[in-house]
Amino acid sequence: MTISERYKGVLGWFAANMPEADSELNYRNPYELLVAVMLSAQCTDKRVNMVTPALFDRFPDAASMSVASFEEIISYVKSVSYPNAKAQHLLEMAQMLTAAFDGVVPSTMEELTKLPGVGRKTANVMLAVAFGKPAMPVDTHVFRVANRIGLVNNTKTPEETEKRLVKNIPSDILGRAHHWLLLHGRYVCTARSPQCEKCGIAAWCKSFGK
Repeated sequence: MTISERYKGVLGWFAANMPEADSELNYRNPYELLVAVMLSAQCTDKRVNMVTPALFDRFPDAASMSVASFEEIISYVKSVSYPNAKAQHLLEMAQMLTAAFDGVVPSTMEELTKLPGVGRKTANVMLAVAFGKPAMPVDTHVFRVANRIGLVNNTKTPEETEKRLVKNIPSDILGRAHHWLLLHGRYVCTARSPQCEKCGIAAWCKSFGK
C-alpha cells in the first residue's frame, strides 16, 4: 500500500463516518477556548469542562483575569494537572493579552506563541478551532495514532509529525482531520489497549494484525 492510498483510505473513512468533528472542550469565544486549551495540557477535557464554568463566570475576559491574584486563579483550577504552573501562565497570558492585544486573542502563530504558556500545539488549536485556519495541532493522541497507523513513519517530535501531516492532508480538511485523529486516539486507538476489532480504518493501518 502506498502512502497516498493510506491517506486516501483513512481520510475517506473519517469523512464518511465522522463528517462533523469538533473540540470536546466547552467554550463560547476565542478567549474561553484559549484558557480551556491551556488548562487541558496533560489533563482530560472532562476535568477542564468541570472547572471552566465557574472560572469563566468570575473571569469573563482577559481584562478581568489580568488584575486577579495568583491565589484566586489557582482556587478555581486547583483540580487540574499542574495547577500552580497553569494558574501562573493564565495570569501572565491575560496580562499580555490585555496590554499588547487589547484583550483580543490574536490569530497568527507568531503572535499566539508570544503569550505565556502558549506553545505551538496550543497555537495550532486556536488557529484551527477558533479561527478556522488550516492547521494541524499534534498532541499525544495525534502523534501516537499517526505513527501507529502509518500516516507518518516513526517521527520523533510533534513538529515533525505536524509537517508530514500538513504535507499530505488537503488544507480544507486539516482542522477536521486533527479532530478525527485525536478522537480516534482517545476512544478507539488508545495507547495501551487499541480496540482494533472496532476500528473502521483497520484496512489501511500498518499495525493492524501485528
